[in-house]
Parts: sequence; structure tokens; C-alpha cells
Amino acid sequence: MDFPIFHLDFMGDRLLIAIIAVIHVLINHGLAVGFIPLVTLLEYLGFRKAPKNEVVNVEWDNLARRLMTIAFIITTTIGAMTGVGIWLSASLVNPASIGSLIRVFYGAWFVEWLTFVTEVVLIMIYYLSWKKSNTSIEAKSKHIMFGVKLSIASWITMAIIVSILGFMMDTGSWVANKTFVSGFTNPIYLPQLMFRTPLAALMAGSIALFLTMFLTPNGSEIRRKASRVIALWMLLATPFCATAAFLYHSKIPTLMIGNLPVAVGTMDFQSWYDLLVYFIFGALFSVLVVAGITFFRPKIKIPKLLYIIPVLGMLGFAGIFERIREFIRKPYVIGNYMYSNTLRKDEYPLFKRDGLLKYATYSPVHEVTEDNKLLAGEQVFLLACSRCHTTNGINSVIEKFEDMYSLKEGEKLKPEMMKAYISHIENARYFMPPFPGNEQELDALIMYIKSIQENRVPLEGVQEKGLQLTEK
Repeated sequence: MDFPIFHLDFMGDRLLIAIIAVIHVLINHGLAVGFIPLVTLLEYLGFRKAPKNEVVNVEWDNLARRLMTIAFIITTTIGAMTGVGIWLSASLVNPASIGSLIRVFYGAWFVEWLTFVTEVVLIMIYYLSWKKSNTSIEAKSKHIMFGVKLSIASWITMAIIVSILGFMMDTGSWVANKTFVSGFTNPIYLPQLMFRTPLAALMAGSIALFLTMFLTPNGSEIRRKASRVIALWMLLATPFCATAAFLYHSKIPTLMIGNLPVAVGTMDFQSWYDLLVYFIFGALFSVLVVAGITFFRPKIKIPKLLYIIPVLGMLGFAGIFERIREFIRKPYVIGNYMYSNTLRKDEYPLFKRDGLLKYATYSPVHEVTEDNKLLAGEQVFLLACSRCHTTNGINSVIEKFEDMYSLKEGEKLKPEMMKAYISHIENARYFMPPFPGNEQELDALIMYIKSIQENRVPLEGVQEKGLQLTEK
């Protein structure tokens, strides 16, 4: 209400955040939180296995360094850009919710920022000083400790952010007492952290095992031994990941469990829920099979390309998990506090009485009249619907209504049916927030939706049409 509305009508606002966030999580978990401890372990083993009068075992050390090179390049480019991109996209699409989170978690985010800066410094030192560290035992010992410190910093960064993500799902007692501690220690926090930690280890192990097949000579001793170490890493992480997943599921609020089929695959694919659940179990099974054969039956030769299966499985698993986490909290963006349209739950009675437009700072109209009804409807759509829906793009509100009423091509929407549905939308679709405006604004919204069905004109956000201010 206090910000001009950014809107991408061809793809939808939430998809912009989702794409950036999922890419960032896959990189963060797979190539930082889980990967760096594994690389440090391989470096340490190379140090321990050094021949007499040598600082390191060259084969082990080179493998660890090459793995770190890949992680360093990706995390400091795509990983860094998507990290900033999450902030930028969230600020554009959902400034009210990100503002609320900053007010609650200001101290935590400050600590996270300091930890992140430390992480950046450590990863630069760790990677760029690698070759110099091989000159002496003392230097190598210090270098390995840099890897340990970097691993801890990466995990702390995730541990802080996970608290905020958990808070967005279930605010716990924070709604009642509004304290930082109650927000940080929300019911979802520890179960989600316990799940993400072994998940990151599994993702990292799958990626490292796949890369090892291409970074070591075929049939070499280093390939056999290093791949067994990585496989053991994966086998140890798998039961923790599976157990934590069930614990995490048990802590999800009961009302959110009903969202799972839609959260996994959207309404169009909710019938695929069982299939996608099987995919998740299949991903874990592929890890067990490939890692098990590699560790227990190293003489069995698995074709190189088959090692990509656990990688794709774990990346898909993590991607589905992020999709579920984002959607399952609907109709809220912050559980039991702020709806997904960025309007606070406790402000709804005010909006129902006076209307949305009266309090919309950047709307060109502030009440509905016969002369401005179409424009008012457009503004109501921007305020109440555009965070999740488009007019003609992905998740189009027109397509939703046409499919719901099974309209034939060219058949017009019926205003009375739309009004009856939107008035009680939260009862028909439990993941939808109630309509926040008054009756005049609802009529204007219906008129606008009918007009875009007829004209198919895309809705422009403030980034395209600029500000249209009028005095109240």
C-alpha cells in the first residue's frame, strides 16, 4: 500500500523471485555449505597421506583444488549475483514483507552480513593461497584451518537465513509477544536446519562424485580411493536427511499440509503429487545405489555419465523442496501475519470498511465512481491480485476463471458468478487470501477482469507506465 507496484505480466512477480531463489539455493547448498567441508576433508586426507619428505600427496591435493576451483568460480559469480538478486527481486515485488522481516530480524541479518563478508574473505584466501600453502607443513596446516573456518562461516550464514525462512511459514508465539527471540526460535527453525544440513552434504557429495569421474584418470588409484571417501560421505548423510525430512514434515502446521498437492506441482499438476513424491524417494534411492556400489563394490564399473543421476536427483529434490516451502505457507507470505498480497491480517477489517484505494498511496484513484470504475478495478487488481496472478501471462486470472467455469472459446465471464466466487474465495481455495476490499471495489475488479478477457491488454507495472499520482 505504501509502495508503487512493480509487475511483470508475462511471467508473474512470484516466478521472478522463485527462479532466482531456487538457483541460489542449489548453488549455496550444493557448492558452498555442503561442498567446502568435503573439499577440506579431501585436502586434509591429501595432507595425511603425504609421502615421506613431502608436504602433501599431490594427487589428492590436486583433486581437492580442482573441485574447489569449480566451486569458487560458480559461487563467486552466479551464486553471488543470485544472492543479490533475491534482495533486489524481493524488494521490487514484495517490499512490505521484506520490510517486516527486516524489522523483526534486523540484528540477525546484521550478524549474517558480517558472517557473509567473513565468508567472502575466507574463500578468497582459501582458494588463492592454495598452491603457496604446499610449501611447508605449517602453511598447509593453516590452509586447512582456513577451510574449516570457511565451512563454519558458510553453515552459520545458512543457519541464520533458515530461521527467517521458518518464521515465514510459522511465526509461532511471535504474533502474540513480538520479540526477536520468539521469532528466531520459531517451531520450524530447528527441523528445517536439521534437514538442510544433511541435504547440502548429499548435494555436495553427488556433485563431487560426478566431477571426480572427470577430474581423475580412468582406473587410477586416486579415483578409486577418493570416490570411496565421497561415497561414504553420501551414505552417512542419507539417513540423517531422510529422518530430518520426516521430522520437518511433522512440524509443518496442519492447515499447510492440505496445500501439499498444489504446492508440489500447482493446481494444473496436483494429480502428479504421488508421482513427484516417488521422484523424491527415487532421488534418495539413486544416491544410496550409486554411493553404495562405489563404496562397497568399487570393482563394479559404473559408466561415467550414470553418476549424473544422483546429481539431477538431488538438485530436483532440493528444487521441489523450495517450491513446496514457498507455496505451502499460502495464503500467507508471513504466517498468520501478512497475506500473500502483502496486506496485514489485522488491517483487513479496515480495508473491508473503507476500501483498499483510500489507503493506496500510489493509486491514481482513491474511491470508485462510475467514471473511473475500470481504472479503479485495475488498481484493485494490482493491489490485491498481482503478487501471484497476471492478466494474460503465467498464472493468468483470465485462464483460471475460464477453466473453472469450463467456458468455450469466445464465451464471456458472468459477473454474478465471479462476484459470488471472489466474495468467499478463501472458502473455495484455502490457499487464497480473502478479498480485502469493499463491495464497490469488488464490482470494479470484476468489470476490469471482464475487460481484459475481451481486450487481452497486458497489465503494466510502475516500471513501465511510471507514477500516476493524484491528490487525495
